[in-house]
Amino acid sequence: MTPGELVRQTRQAKGLTLAKLGTLTGYSGAQVSRYERGISPMTDVAVLRRFADALELPHQALGLAPPAPRPEMRHGQPIGATAAFPRIPAHRLGSSGRGDGEDPLRRRKLITGLAATAAAAAGSPFLGNGAAQADEALLGDLIVARLRDAMLGLGPAHTLPPSETLSTDFTRALADFDACRYAGLAVRLPRLIRAGHALTDSAGGADDYVLLAKCYLLATRMLVKMDEQQLGWMAADRARQLAEAGGEVLTVAESARQLAVLARKAGWHQQALSIALSAADHPDLRSAGRAGAAARGLLVQSASYTLARRGDREGMRELTDEAAAIATQLGGATLLRDHGGGFSPLTVQLHRISAENHAGDPQAALAAARTIPLKALPSVERRSRALGDIAVTYDRLGRRSDCVRTLLAAERCAPEETHARPATKALISSLLVSGPTSMELRGLAERSGVLV
Repeated sequence: MTPGELVRQTRQAKGLTLAKLGTLTGYSGAQVSRYERGISPMTDVAVLRRFADALELPHQALGLAPPAPRPEMRHGQPIGATAAFPRIPAHRLGSSGRGDGEDPLRRRKLITGLAATAAAAAGSPFLGNGAAQADEALLGDLIVARLRDAMLGLGPAHTLPPSETLSTDFTRALADFDACRYAGLAVRLPRLIRAGHALTDSAGGADDYVLLAKCYLLATRMLVKMDEQQLGWMAADRARQLAEAGGEVLTVAESARQLAVLARKAGWHQQALSIALSAADHPDLRSAGRAGAAARGLLVQSASYTLARRGDREGMRELTDEAAAIATQLGGATLLRDHGGGFSPLTVQLHRISAENHAGDPQAALAAARTIPLKALPSVERRSRALGDIAVTYDRLGRRSDCVRTLLAAERCAPEETHARPATKALISSLLVSGPTSMELRGLAERSGVLV
């Protein structure tokens, strides 16, 4: 018998409802139900002890050892053995947009020229004989390279900036991301990370830690787009540590969501579920008002998508409905715009497109897409992603011309996003080899750096 089954049997024998047991353990009734049914794994010792104590069960009944001795302390923090986390997959060499025969020298020259254009786009002085034309197909490479250097502390040291300047620059970087102005972001975001470290290394306050955490979260979102899991995991973990040091509940929750996204992309579905659902039911988040409820909705939505990737269509729809109920209770406003595009009934419906696709029902995904007015979405980036999801839906339904038409619409909406993102390049490459091509498709492939 699993721990969840034992908890359910004991709860029912004692006449407790899910909600009542949730009150006794500090979880929601929905989370207790997920523990009982095995959707959320009951592997954490602290979770097992809460249920054992609430149900008056011997700790051994849930596989717990006797209470451990007081842990050794070092620098005021408990230390001890920790469970090893699964290893990050190896970085994948190559991309859909580059062939083995491409001249590496030409590529370096193109990136150098793009760096000049990016610097100009961000309003940064650049010494040279004129701006080079940006090759948007290489924007992803430029952003990844610059973020990697900033995260590893490579390059010139940054002078100590005032906190107010950092905050203003972060607002501009976020605006660049939302508008898919990635050439400017390639300069501004790495510069922010370097400056943020300079500030926090000089005994910065809690607000400085939180601001740097937000910079790392933005970097994580960009690295996830570029399919850079290794760097993405590093960025998300730094964001978590900085947010916890700053004591900012919503930023801690968003860093947990990004870690869950990366765990899912690595194929660690159980870990991704545990990270997202545990964070969603954290007591601090549940007491954070409307914004805390929106953060919970985003975390539940992330868990739903993980179930979709695992092929659990019923579980995916159950959790999506739970997120939709939270959004309905909050009203129609989009909350937490800086957290993955926000949370509202509209963004939950948008989530259904990709979730239904990955759960194996593209017809349901298309039905969800037809209910969404794209102009009502909160940013260019969110509209571009929606069009990308709709293009994938048409591809899975075999509607080739509709797929190409939607990709071209995505390009008009956000050219830099369309040309730089590996997932879009992979779809374009698949279309090129799977059937007849048109001038429009070949042109899109060339602009995206996909070999025709």
